[in-house]
Amino acid sequence: MVKNFQLSEMPSAIPVFPLPGALLLPRARLPLNIFEPRYLAMLDDTLKTSDRLIGMVQPIQVPDGATSGRLHQIGCAGRVTTFQETEDGRYMISLSGISRFRIKDTVEGFAPYLKADITWTSFERDLGRRETDHGFDRPAFLDVLHRFFETAQLQSDWDSLKEAEEELLINSLSMLCPFDPEEKQALLEAPTLQNRRETLVTLMEFALRGGDDESGAMQ
Repeated sequence: MVKNFQLSEMPSAIPVFPLPGALLLPRARLPLNIFEPRYLAMLDDTLKTSDRLIGMVQPIQVPDGATSGRLHQIGCAGRVTTFQETEDGRYMISLSGISRFRIKDTVEGFAPYLKADITWTSFERDLGRRETDHGFDRPAFLDVLHRFFETAQLQSDWDSLKEAEEELLINSLSMLCPFDPEEKQALLEAPTLQNRRETLVTLMEFALRGGDDESGAMQ
């Protein structure tokens, strides 16, 4: 069971893990394979804290697809809830999403990894109950999703998707679908679950139109 955090006990500084394309959302889980020495050190230090929080954040990309060395201001903090050390010294961990945050400043120190001063202001909802999407039309959503998965050659357990709770469904798909890092950032920054679902559908429909254009050009 994931610890219930109160806003008053959230830390003002946390280690951050810049990882392109790795999206974490509140109340969702992100598996990670930790092997770089600096992030092994980060995990060792994190496990010594009471909150065990790591902030996932997207590096800002430049036009050639590389990263610029700068970070997006908004990320999501996750609590280390499972971890296993492998025989070759790696860690297999799972982060449970707690809350989004905004970076105020990065902190230089003796640690080999990056830390940031952050604020949780404007993301108080993330610490509350699961969100609902009152405008959610599951059949229409699954229709777009099915076409997107076929085009992207992805597979899924459709029976589970038909029954999944809406926040879990929308957030899990936002994390798992093969969008580029800037599109993942847009999903992260969506202020409500409804906004995230609308953004997700827009991205899938955009990908479908692109596929149609490409197939038409090949005929």
